[in-house]
Amino acid sequence: MNQFTDRRYVFVVIIILVGLVFIGRLFQIQVLDKSYAQYALSNAQSVRVIYPARGLVHDRNGEIMVYNQAAYDIMVTPRLLEPFDTTQLCRMLEITMESVKERLQSAKSYSYRVPSVFMKQVNYKNSALLQEKMFQYPGFYVQTRTLRKYTRSIASHALGYVGEVDRQVLDNDPYYQLGDYIGVSGIEKAYESYLRGQKGKNIFLKDVHNQTIEAYQGGRLDVQVEVGKNLQISLDATLQEYGEKLLAPYVGSIVALEPSTGEVLALVSAPSYSPDLLVGRNLRTRFGELASDTLNPLFNRALMAQYPPGSTFKTIMGLIGLQEKVISVSTEHNCFYGFYVGNIHTRCHLHDTPLNLIEAVQNSCNTYFINVLKSTLQDAKFNNTALSYENWRRHLLSFGFTRPLGIELTNELNGNIPEAGYYNRIYGEGRWNYLTIRSLAIGQGELLITPIQMANMTAIIANRGYYFIPHLIKEIEGVNSIDPIYAEKHFATIDSANFVPIVDGMDLVVNGGTGSTARNAKIQGIQVCGKTGTAENPHGNDHSIFIAFAPKDDPQIAIAVYVENQGFGTTYAAPIASLMIEKYLTGEIKRTWYENWVMQLVQPVMKTQIVDSTDGTQE
Repeated sequence: MNQFTDRRYVFVVIIILVGLVFIGRLFQIQVLDKSYAQYALSNAQSVRVIYPARGLVHDRNGEIMVYNQAAYDIMVTPRLLEPFDTTQLCRMLEITMESVKERLQSAKSYSYRVPSVFMKQVNYKNSALLQEKMFQYPGFYVQTRTLRKYTRSIASHALGYVGEVDRQVLDNDPYYQLGDYIGVSGIEKAYESYLRGQKGKNIFLKDVHNQTIEAYQGGRLDVQVEVGKNLQISLDATLQEYGEKLLAPYVGSIVALEPSTGEVLALVSAPSYSPDLLVGRNLRTRFGELASDTLNPLFNRALMAQYPPGSTFKTIMGLIGLQEKVISVSTEHNCFYGFYVGNIHTRCHLHDTPLNLIEAVQNSCNTYFINVLKSTLQDAKFNNTALSYENWRRHLLSFGFTRPLGIELTNELNGNIPEAGYYNRIYGEGRWNYLTIRSLAIGQGELLITPIQMANMTAIIANRGYYFIPHLIKEIEGVNSIDPIYAEKHFATIDSANFVPIVDGMDLVVNGGTGSTARNAKIQGIQVCGKTGTAENPHGNDHSIFIAFAPKDDPQIAIAVYVENQGFGTTYAAPIASLMIEKYLTGEIKRTWYENWVMQLVQPVMKTQIVDSTDGTQE
């Protein structure tokens, strides 16, 4: 009897323990663990993401450059799929049976529970056909999206494009999901966080047939969508379009800045492409075609091409010579067709002699500026050439030549001004002097500068000693001010007074008489200051260069023009810059005959690598 009683107690204890285990498990499931509740809700709820319209992009004058057009993505949630009429779906969406299978498999590989794109950017007609019969296709729904459209087919390198997010973005930013779009380049990338807006969310209750019946909790848990912020950028759309027209027959670039702000007025790279090409379902195919084009239209020459500055660099040589007091405005040098020391010769063209500094800028005298380099590197303040060279280089660094200036676009490259150690390694320490590197004095040799750096150099001269970081943003909707780095003055290491004779020389380059190297850049009623240049190219025709700003005493535009393989700056680059200045300052071109002449000047282009040379230039 006692044995039976003991067994009964054991049995009761076991039942109690099992009951406690079940109670504990139920408590965990229903109270502590929310996943089951979420699973139950997911079977009764439908969550739809609402994508915001991307912000519009306006030019400096308020003209819309980039806007949106509606597109429709077909979304699928594999877990909710039921047998459906595949033939009918193929007919409505104009795809094959094999394509349906591949798309469904891709969606399942991504997630059974999370919606993903079944077919992107479907036109309105096809999406409407599907929506009419959506009740026959549980697990599918139509998601409204937007595609970028352009009022003018211009500024592709500056505006950039929008593409689908990749795995790296998905891993690093929880905001994005598979199938989302993001700015890939240009302004679209730089200001993505403003342009994209914030996604919204609507939660609905579903019935047993997977049909939406009402908003969940009256919509209290819905998240309102926030449309993207509109941008006003600094480009002048009319000027940009005109620059692309002028440069269309050539290979090269134009960069125009507003000196008083650093705002980019035009950023032209030729050859270019229409921004419409990188929109829609064929983006990858078209990108591949552009990437394989031998003229490389994707290459942004305005920010990435590195050229010798040629004779435009003589303006900087004069400034450094004045700052270091190794020359004065009245310093003269003789020139008889070039610079001679023993059997060393750097050629020059015929002009009056002797010349002072202003006349040397006007006549672009090689001999004069090699002598400036000689005086600078033999300055008694320094014990050796390397020290005086580094002091000379210090001034160049203040012009921003050796680093990206900081424009918002991600592909800007730096220039090249070699350190003294570079020449020590080549020639040996103490075994080189101004004669060894004389080509630097006339903007050749190892010097490499990008077009945007050249335009910025021109803005510094126009401002008589300072610049603002070149930038494309002008205003962001709802934001009080742009990044303060774009409002900060950066000063060159040259006193403002020393810019006066250089500006006077650049004035004479355009507006002087005999000896002026760019009289064809003259504009009636506008005092243009400029400087020609030629970047020598042993593998083909030389590159044509011209820098300018105007008006002289109230600069509103500073510009740098490079035309590859077209010879002297005065023949090709100077007329283009002159027409750009006239267009911007007057709003029209009165010299239509001149415009037609420029468009017909083009010579056959030999595609070559951008190289440097140690020989002299004739400008």
